[in-house]
Amino acid sequence: MHDGLYLIDKEPACTSHDVVQQARRILSQRKIGHCGTLDPGATGLLVLTLGRATRLTRFLIRAPKIYEGDIQFGLTTDTYDRHGETTAVSSIDGLEVSAITSSLKELVGTLDQAAPPFSAKKFKGVKYYEMARRGEEVPEARKQITIFDFSATGPLVEGVLPFRLECSSGTYVRSLAHDLGQTLGCGAHLAELRRIKVGPFHIDQAVSLDKLSEEAEAEAAPRQGWVPLDQLPLPFQELATDSQQSKRVVHGQSVLFRDLEGEEGDWVKLVDRRGQLIAVGTVAERIGTGKVGLVQPRIVFT
Repeated sequence: MHDGLYLIDKEPACTSHDVVQQARRILSQRKIGHCGTLDPGATGLLVLTLGRATRLTRFLIRAPKIYEGDIQFGLTTDTYDRHGETTAVSSIDGLEVSAITSSLKELVGTLDQAAPPFSAKKFKGVKYYEMARRGEEVPEARKQITIFDFSATGPLVEGVLPFRLECSSGTYVRSLAHDLGQTLGCGAHLAELRRIKVGPFHIDQAVSLDKLSEEAEAEAAPRQGWVPLDQLPLPFQELATDSQQSKRVVHGQSVLFRDLEGEEGDWVKLVDRRGQLIAVGTVAERIGTGKVGLVQPRIVFT
């Protein structure tokens, strides 16, 4: 069984769940999850967790994302992307890139964003898009997101503007495109979207499902796109344990460290002297005014 991550270059016209199901079939492995959904029409980086690495999904899913894509101005859809029904058509005569750029800058920062009506978010167990398709009113659900960068990457051609977006996890790019069109008074929708980065992982490292299938059929060792469990770049301090500390960690017992950087409650990564991941834990107690403290293992891997 594989324990680690596969970085997949998702193709259009399939859901993130479809990718997981195909990976399960290709690798003959049931325990596979993913770190952040991509809409069916979007392409790009989808991070899959396999085996014991699925226990770390909650840490990886929070990573910031980077996207590239196109926004089409002058046409609004009910899904906020090109796959929906047209709800309004407006003239874009006089629309200037300078006005768009100014509006893009205003979106940078911390925002309260509402989920689009056609989304997989659930209300009382029912997905929003199921309610929307039935013509039912979808409740407004807002969440705080952060936009680190939102900028044009090319000229406006026939109402289409290429862009680059760096944002926090959970951001609906479709909603940003829709809101931008509303602000400019001409309407807009997301025409194309490709995710190029998730945390430290880049699309250039990813592998297609077809290539993954070829390697599996040839019984070849994982190459491109594969990140073993011991090499996962978790977003917190790494601490090396000696043999005695390792024994305590694998039994779930707290361990004293003298080089703790974090505060009480912060997560840490625990490895043995060979660099193998043995657990992740939290700072249970700081002792004195230095860097000494106790770490309590929370997820043990050996």
